[in-house]
Amino acid sequence: MEIGLILLIVAAVLAVLLIGIYNRLVALRQNCNQAFADIDVQLKQRHDLIPNLVETVKGYAAHEAGTLEAVIKARNSAISAEKTGDAKAMGAAEGMLGAALGRLIALAEAYPDLKANANFQQLQAELSDIENKLAAARRFFNQAAGEYNTSREQFPAVLFAGPFGFGPRDFFDVGADSRASMDAAPPQVKFN
Repeated sequence: MEIGLILLIVAAVLAVLLIGIYNRLVALRQNCNQAFADIDVQLKQRHDLIPNLVETVKGYAAHEAGTLEAVIKARNSAISAEKTGDAKAMGAAEGMLGAALGRLIALAEAYPDLKANANFQQLQAELSDIENKLAAARRFFNQAAGEYNTSREQFPAVLFAGPFGFGPRDFFDVGADSRASMDAAPPQVKFN
């Protein structure tokens, strides 16, 4: 009888421990999902702004078709990657879009009339604001993903995470190729 009681207590303690681990992993996974949704909101705003920016530039720099087409192509790739929900693919596509946008914004330096256009200046300000919010959302997601990955890899959670379907989360990274192209020619946003 005494052994049965001890086994019952041990089983109860293990059950409480297992429930606690499971609930913590669920909460951390939800934080990751929420942070990823925040990135999606910022990306949608960014993607919606780009056609207006391209049209404004097109009026002043129509012969810069290659740059304009590259921005639209990068935007379409980013939208396609966003539909996959894969953080790595989205990060790489968004990095390429950022580099293309940097080249588009740099065109303003070559066209003083464009640079002075109130619509272009407003779009530039909106883009700058969205980029700042997007950077913050990415940092928040990466922090949430890091906390989730750390928790699922710590003992004893590591014993239960896999069987309960708690896989690792990828960080939202712009990718090495995109990072190199952005480092080579960072976008210049100037307000004059």
